[in-house]
Amino acid sequence: MDALLGWIEKRLPVMDAYKKHLSEYPMPKNFNFWYIFGSLAMLVLVNQLVTGVWLTMNYVPSGDGAFASVEYIMRDVDYGWLLRYMHSTGASAFFIVVYLHMFRGLIYGSYQKPRELLWLFGMLIFLVLMAEAFMGYLLPWGQMSYWGAQVIISLFGAIPVIGDDLTLWIRGDYVISGATLNRFFALHVIALPIVLLLLIVLHVLALHEVGSNNPDGIETKLPKGSKGEGYKTQFPFHKQYSGKYDVIDSIPFHPYGTVKDLVGVAVFAFLFSYVLFFNPEMGGYFLEPPNFEAANPLKTPEHIAPVWYFTPFYAILRAVPDKLLGVVAMGASIVFLFLLPWFDRCKVRSYRYRSKLHLANIIQFTISFIALGILGSLPATALYTLMAQIFSFGYFMFFILLFVYSKNEATKPLPERVTFK
Repeated sequence: MDALLGWIEKRLPVMDAYKKHLSEYPMPKNFNFWYIFGSLAMLVLVNQLVTGVWLTMNYVPSGDGAFASVEYIMRDVDYGWLLRYMHSTGASAFFIVVYLHMFRGLIYGSYQKPRELLWLFGMLIFLVLMAEAFMGYLLPWGQMSYWGAQVIISLFGAIPVIGDDLTLWIRGDYVISGATLNRFFALHVIALPIVLLLLIVLHVLALHEVGSNNPDGIETKLPKGSKGEGYKTQFPFHKQYSGKYDVIDSIPFHPYGTVKDLVGVAVFAFLFSYVLFFNPEMGGYFLEPPNFEAANPLKTPEHIAPVWYFTPFYAILRAVPDKLLGVVAMGASIVFLFLLPWFDRCKVRSYRYRSKLHLANIIQFTISFIALGILGSLPATALYTLMAQIFSFGYFMFFILLFVYSKNEATKPLPERVTFK
């Protein structure tokens, strides 16, 4: 067996890659609670892929059969209800852990040099994930699926010159129909998952090239000899770090990181199971009541709103009276996130050692984002629209203020070694 494994390793270095990217990957030893969400995102991704494959075995991607096939899965397929709820709850769980993962990067400055490309890959994952979720949202072919898609796809019609042709191309028909459902199904189960997996691989490779950030925002992967002999780690890491780099204040991912993540997985599993078995609709936020009615082009729901993870951006869209400008504002809200590494010009990464102004700016941004998420799920009354405009202003002001004050921000002295808090 050893000879066989050695023969394979010389031709396909699986164990070498395993050590380099997992078991012996050096993680800063002051990782805290905020660093479990990347691993949880991988866990939920596996859940979505596995349950999605099983659901497609009984799903019928046609205008006539889609809703009935979902009902068949829920009522007649053995444990079909469990698979469907695992998938629908998993979609919301995916966005929860991704939003928290992004927030951790925001507060600890994980997007700053030399991790700009890492952040861009992460944002592309977020963008593809939104497209994947939107197309999957249409597949149950319920009332909210149908009319939500009608509203979102119609937004492309606001684009000058190409808008109408682009909308027709996306729908595949002059109205939302079985043709739309069929192409969204193909993209949801084949094209976008492939793109998503590719981006995740690139995200991990970019992370392992520059090394992980930490709550102090100081480097633990340094040029050889830059900190002297006394700063070397006591762990013999993989040969990739024995050349031009020294790794300080770090520990191997296995067993230290895996144990940390297993604790997070256990807590997550309890919460996920509670929602799955006792409250899968989550008060209409995970599965809306109108989506338990078959799609009817002649009956419009009283209030059309996207599922909760899209509502912050939907609220920004509705806050602008002009349709085209609203689409531009919604697009800009995502583009600004992509450009975050260049908005922030401060040399210090972590909020721990930055000014109180920066902390206040992060707090107001967080409040604005949550408030927009709530407002986006409510009817567009005059009061709610005004509130959405106020919080949209706060959302964009985060980036503008960050660009203004970060250049000459008063910061605290950074520690030479990582600290524990």
